[in-house]
Order: sequence, then C-alpha cells, then structure tokens
Amino acid sequence: MSLKFLAIGECMVEMAPTGEGTYAMGFAGDTLNTAWYARKCLPVDWTVGYYTAVGRDQVSEQLLSFLKESDLETAAIQKRDDRTVGLYMIQLKDGERSFAYWRSQSAARCLAADGTHLASALSGAGLIYFSGITLAILPPEDRAKFLDALRTARKAGAKTAFDPNLRPRLWEDADTMRASVTEAAGCCDFLMPSFEDELAHFGDSTPDVSADRYLAAGAGMVVVKNGPEEVICADAGSRQAFQPAPVSNIVDTTAAGDSFNAAFLAKYLSVGDVPASVDAGASLAGKVIQHRGALVACLETA
Repeated sequence: MSLKFLAIGECMVEMAPTGEGTYAMGFAGDTLNTAWYARKCLPVDWTVGYYTAVGRDQVSEQLLSFLKESDLETAAIQKRDDRTVGLYMIQLKDGERSFAYWRSQSAARCLAADGTHLASALSGAGLIYFSGITLAILPPEDRAKFLDALRTARKAGAKTAFDPNLRPRLWEDADTMRASVTEAAGCCDFLMPSFEDELAHFGDSTPDVSADRYLAAGAGMVVVKNGPEEVICADAGSRQAFQPAPVSNIVDTTAAGDSFNAAFLAKYLSVGDVPASVDAGASLAGKVIQHRGALVACLETA
C-alpha cells in the first residue's frame, strides 16, 4: 500500500471575532482538519497531501503557504485565474455561534472539473479521504466524475474513507443529498458518519441502523460516531461497540469528528486493529474538544 494519505475538499478563509468589530483570519475546512491531524498522527514515512482548487490571488497564496507550513503536500492543487477561495465569518451572540458564508463561486467547486487533473491528483494515493461537503460543493456532472475517479483509484489499489458530514443547505435538495451520499458509500472502504446527522436526515433510529444501511449500500467498514455515546464499528463479518472515556471539560466541539477520523485512520493504517483505532480516535477528539478552535497545535497525538 502506498504511504500517502490524500484529503480532498474545500478549505476556506475563516474570520473569527477577537473583539468588538475585529476579526482574526485563519483557514479551516472539515477535510483540512482531518488532514492536519492525520499528519500529526501518522508515522513520518507517510506523506499527507491536500487536494482542492484555489485562485492565483494573495489570499490563495496565503492558504497554500499555510498548508505547506502544516507539512501537507500541495503539488496537485489546481490554480485558477477566474476564482478564489471561499470565506466564512463566525458571529457570536450571547455566547452562541452562527456563520455567514461566501462560497458560491469558490475555486474548490471546480476541483473535479478537469478529469485528467483529478485522476493525476488521485494517482499514487494509498488512502483517499473526502466528505459530504466535498460532494455537495460540486456541480452534479463533476460529482459523478469525482465518484468515477474514486472507483478507478480503488481498482488501482487505493483505499477510500468518507465522512458523510450531512449539510443540507449545501445541496440542491435533501433527496439528492441522501442519494449521493448513499452512492458514495458504495465507493468506500471506511465510512465514518456521525449518528446525530444520520438521525436527522435519514431518520435512523439507532447507530446500528445507520451501520446496516451503509453496509447494504456497499461500504466496507462503517464507524458510527455518537458524541459521548458508544462508537459502533461494523463490517460484513463483525460488529463491535466501544464506550469512549468521558470528557468533563468540554470547551468547543469544533472538529471533534474530523480529529476522530484522522486518529482512527492513522492507527488503523499502521496496525490494523479496530479497538486500538477507536481508542486513538476517541482520545484525540476528547483532547480537541477541551480547547477552542478546530486545529489545536499544543496537543500530543502520539
């Protein structure tokens, strides 16, 4: 297996409030979060890359610099003259966060437009990681092209991992979201949903129902996250439940699932042991949610 972890999706400019009318600029995105933590969790002989599309403007160059400084490979990233990266602003009111987005014309929406470039980006990856947001931002014809490219990569030996990360506002409609996510499940070796999403948008009554539905769709292994409740890991031949250790000092749950996915996959790719992989995922997520922000640089992940 190739020792290359490739995450695919949209990384956006984040404007986070620092005071009355002042903001700090950063970069964030669900698949970026996972790639960032995967780099910290995987052995040094692994390469971790990120694939998206950006512009040729200053903020796009700042994003590329951030990725490189995070030790993420960026060679395959497309650069476009006609677009730039998306942006979102965090708004706080009475301690609650809300978000305003400017992403409808982001360059990342074009990441699968060039089939030849996409195939080249996927070539040589040992593990390809993407999310429901990766799919949602693509036009329908590019979405189909992306899934075909995943199938081709799997035939060439790559493994694939997918977090459905269901965000209905990004999709044409709820039926398209459910159908596309179900189709994507059939292209995946690791399917990593959050039960809260599956309950809300598929109506699953229990995590086991979610696991069964995705296994029936063709997923190889399904890992159902459920906040502080049991993690369900199921494949065609077995099913196990694991209770994460409780976390008492929860500060910010941003990137809890993203970091779990990173540590789980890193451990599984290294040792192939499900209990150890769940423990690694739950341990890292438990540390992340005790700090503010998605990317917590001070954590020990070994």
